[in-house]
Amino acid sequence: MARKQEHSGPIDPFDRKIIDLLRQDGRMSVTELARRVGLSKTPCQMRMKRLIDDGVIHGFRAMVDPGKLGLDHIAFTEVKLSDTREAALESFRRAVLLIPEVEECHMLASSFDYLLKVRTSDIRRYREVLGERISSLPHVASTSTFVAMETIRDAAM
Repeated sequence: MARKQEHSGPIDPFDRKIIDLLRQDGRMSVTELARRVGLSKTPCQMRMKRLIDDGVIHGFRAMVDPGKLGLDHIAFTEVKLSDTREAALESFRRAVLLIPEVEECHMLASSFDYLLKVRTSDIRRYREVLGERISSLPHVASTSTFVAMETIRDAAM
């Protein structure tokens, strides 16, 4: 299902409060959400549906502790491409989506082209992913790795 790129109306303080509360607890009941926002249930539910339909709210998901899944190792990988024409970029983008260990991928305006956040069990597994998967992505000319020693804040946790 394709999402709309723009919402159908301005985000007002009620919408902002709905968004903030759902970001804190996506499992909150509509009744509790309405009470905390200061609306009755039906208008709150209609606003929430509009925010979802307009693509402001993309969905709801379970937040997990990666450490409890044995995924304690985080590396940030700079990727420099040998070709940055649109077809090469698209080829890289499609291929990187197929690597489950790549948690985030950002195109940057920098001396390199992409920054990847890669989560694995340990440095050995990271080296395998880097050597076998990331380095063989289309048009990869070089990579550079930075290993996270401590996570102070992570939006995914």
